[in-house]
Amino acid sequence: MKAVIFGANGQDGFYLSQLLLSKKIEVIGVARTNNHWQIGDVANYTFVKELISHSQPDYIFHLAANSTTRHNVLFENHQTISTGTLNILEAVYQYSKHSKVFLSGSGLQFVNNGLPIKETDEFIANSPYAIARIQSVYAARYYRTLGLNVYVGYFFNHDSPLRSERHVNQKIVQTLKRIAQGSKETLNLFDITVKKEFGFASDIVQGIWTFINNNTIFEAVIGTGKAHSIEEWLVFCGNYAGIDWHKVTTTQQDFKKEYEILVSNPTTINSMGWKHETSLENLAKTMFDYKHK
Repeated sequence: MKAVIFGANGQDGFYLSQLLLSKKIEVIGVARTNNHWQIGDVANYTFVKELISHSQPDYIFHLAANSTTRHNVLFENHQTISTGTLNILEAVYQYSKHSKVFLSGSGLQFVNNGLPIKETDEFIANSPYAIARIQSVYAARYYRTLGLNVYVGYFFNHDSPLRSERHVNQKIVQTLKRIAQGSKETLNLFDITVKKEFGFASDIVQGIWTFINNNTIFEAVIGTGKAHSIEEWLVFCGNYAGIDWHKVTTTQQDFKKEYEILVSNPTTINSMGWKHETSLENLAKTMFDYKHK
């Protein structure tokens, strides 16, 4: 069997490739810059068409995106998510109809009234990122009417040691590690009362695999269903580093946050037999103990 992963450079691409390889599935990873994977751009239809028509993969995973809601990446995310989705689906429709396609979605594309979000909830186009994700979903729904097996998994916050420090959970881990080693820096944060999920990317890709191997449900939230505040994460990380985080942290309470809480209702994916396994404390330990090369 064979699988193509667009966005193989990211944390999800890494853990997914490891999972697929463990199942003896040949992996063709695609990234815009990498020494290990094939260089290519999902926004380039000629490249996508040639790759899919030649490789005839059993599975295609579209994980590529710049995971931010900032306006200044409007065109990048439109090209990567929206155009990339159309390129994949049209290439599959024309040349590889047997391929199962997985598209990543986001909890940020739904109306958030503070309650757990499920895949049937209403969309809201409140950022360029959400717009691109919503367009991708409607493309998936159209191509399903043409007979393709197209799955959309809606992700909520999940992390791993592979995150960069522009993600707040990794910023907290790495800053506290440096302070524990003698650094005099300060951990500068925004509102730490915000609540979100703290999933582990390795668990989430197990959910993707479970999901894409069912043949009746094509859209599902893939999340922990459990929300924790950033302050809770700080407590675990501070304890693990042996630091009183209060003494080394500053916060900006006047920061305009995107939400008070963002949490999933993973009933559908749970009904398929998948549940997350890694606790908040164990995720913190995993990220602290990881030795970056």
